[in-house]
Amino acid sequence: MTTRTATCSCGQLRVTVEGDPVRVSVCHCLACQQRTGSAFGVQARWPRDRVRLEGETKVWQRTGDEGTVMDFHFCPHCGSTVWYARGPAADTIGVAVGAFADPKFPAPNFSVYEERRHPWVTLPDAVQRMF
Repeated sequence: MTTRTATCSCGQLRVTVEGDPVRVSVCHCLACQQRTGSAFGVQARWPRDRVRLEGETKVWQRTGDEGTVMDFHFCPHCGSTVWYARGPAADTIGVAVGAFADPKFPAPNFSVYEERRHPWVTLPDAVQRMF
């Protein structure tokens, strides 16, 4: 079984996951653009029981367009957002793909908020899209 570790920029906050993600997605919503400082956010999700969390976090909570409350966990030392969940009892943990620092990480299979996608951003045709 594959094991991967994601870290913040300073290495204090770590997430270790086992197995393949259940979903890898790109989000083009304006909140993800602001949160990441990029044109989109890319995240992978695992069942909570396949995730080990280590290190100190600060939490920033955001309510999405559809009313879902998300807890974004970031390093209080370097500021990197590493993981997020729908509250403490969430079934899955989302991990920022960039925190793995692995160019061979699996490509996204899902894209959301396509109507807010920057026109120069292209994704493979096989990606499932939600507008």
